[in-house]
Amino acid sequence: MAFSVNTNASALSALQNLNITDRALGKVQTQINTGLKVASSKDNAAVFAIAQSLRADVSGLNAVKSSLDRAMSTIDVAVAAGEAVSDLLIEMKEKAVAAKDSGLDTSSRTALNDEFEELRDQITSIVSNAEFNGTNVVASGGSDIVAITNDDGSSTITIAAQDLSLGSANVSVASTTTIDTVTNAAATVSAIDASITAVNSSLSALGAGAKRLELQQAFANKLSDTIQIGIGNLVDADMAKASATLQALQVKQQLGLQALSIANQAPQAAVSLFQG
Repeated sequence: MAFSVNTNASALSALQNLNITDRALGKVQTQINTGLKVASSKDNAAVFAIAQSLRADVSGLNAVKSSLDRAMSTIDVAVAAGEAVSDLLIEMKEKAVAAKDSGLDTSSRTALNDEFEELRDQITSIVSNAEFNGTNVVASGGSDIVAITNDDGSSTITIAAQDLSLGSANVSVASTTTIDTVTNAAATVSAIDASITAVNSSLSALGAGAKRLELQQAFANKLSDTIQIGIGNLVDADMAKASATLQALQVKQQLGLQALSIANQAPQAAVSLFQG
């Protein structure tokens, strides 16, 4: 076989080695182009499957973060409304206590009652407008705040609605309450005191819910980041190593081409056997 012109074993061997080098070079170039050592299932089926499953988890957590963001915005609006209602009740108490003074003249009492009614009606305005994305937590019949907390949506956090409308369990001042007489003013003071206590309790519940949402959001962000780091550990290419490997393979490719060229010249030796 050494002088065969039909079969060149050296050339075939050199070609096989060159093909191996070319495939390795193509793989390293793909790693450099994509930044991934496992870019498809052909690279490593098991690792690719694990990475895809983890990417699905991250996708689910992105939905969780969006849900928590919406819930936090909704509860922020509710808290702002609750604080405004609490402030109005404090102002209303001042007017009601002043109206208890039996020595007030009619015009002064009327002026106090007019101011009181404006403050009273402002509670209705605030409560009816305390809406975010179609959800009102503080209106009569308001909706609870619900946010998903895991990547498949099977777990949720629920923050109960707090009715702060006039005449509700939390605000016993009615839409018709006035302080136009000493008797009415005295009854209103008692109603306002009870309302202030109840509203503060509602604000406490909303504040605690907001804190829970913040903690859950921080955890979701940390969990998402941790999973993404894990995916990177599985599939990301070591660019320094890839660069060094690329240079080594380029040298091997050049040497392989030279070796193939030399091997292809071997059959020419057979010609010398027929020279006189």
